[in-house]
Amino acid sequence: MDRFRKGDHGTPAALRFEAAGLRWLAQAAADGGAAVVEVLAEGPGWLETRRMTERRPAPADAEELGRALARTHAAGAPHLGCPPPGWDGEGFMGRARLPLGGDPGRSWGEFYAADRVLPYLSAAVANGSVDAYGERVVRRCAERLATGALDAPQPGLVKNPAARLHGDLWSGNVLWAAADGHVEATLIDPAAHGGHAESDLAQLAVFGAPHLDRIVRAYDEVSPLADGWRERVGLHQLHMLVVHAALFGGSYGAKTVRTAARYA
Repeated sequence: MDRFRKGDHGTPAALRFEAAGLRWLAQAAADGGAAVVEVLAEGPGWLETRRMTERRPAPADAEELGRALARTHAAGAPHLGCPPPGWDGEGFMGRARLPLGGDPGRSWGEFYAADRVLPYLSAAVANGSVDAYGERVVRRCAERLATGALDAPQPGLVKNPAARLHGDLWSGNVLWAAADGHVEATLIDPAAHGGHAESDLAQLAVFGAPHLDRIVRAYDEVSPLADGWRERVGLHQLHMLVVHAALFGGSYGAKTVRTAARYA
């Protein structure tokens, strides 16, 4: 069996969190959810998964991802911000620390502002990618989020208080690989937690995913998205943008501010 081994780059907990997330998502995959890469072994400072051979997806393959992702989200989570079962403490989104746990009674807007936007703002200001004006814009957006004014229902299949999210679903974390005579999307490198299903879909659009329109259309057919979802795409991308602004600076700061201004 061909294996892929990755190291922790100085953050051993990040790999343990990744493995916990893969196992949680795999439970949904067993019931028709999106496929996830198999965890083969793990140890102090390393994680081994099955190595995938990538292929080019067809539109039909993208549609199947949309349907499967809807079933993953529908597997649910106990509350917004909850970690994978058995995980205690913060999580990780790449090299960024990810607040987890929190108050199960919070609205989505309160959770998203406090745990997915504001924790990264100070680092983006410190590295110069967000200036004082931009900081005020992002904080105004967070204040509006916290009022619940931007909340929206989960998609139709999600009956739990929260959807079961991959949590870092940019296109590079979807591997299109050969599987039983066809091409199947396989998810890797999650930052899994309970959240709003629209966040995973919006993240797919940040750097572009192949046949994205077909993914979303198929998702919407089996788990209808709430009215106005197109207008909320930027809002659900804000977390990924501000994390990138905090980690990498540069133009990500301006993108964060422009996006926040649309909802402030």
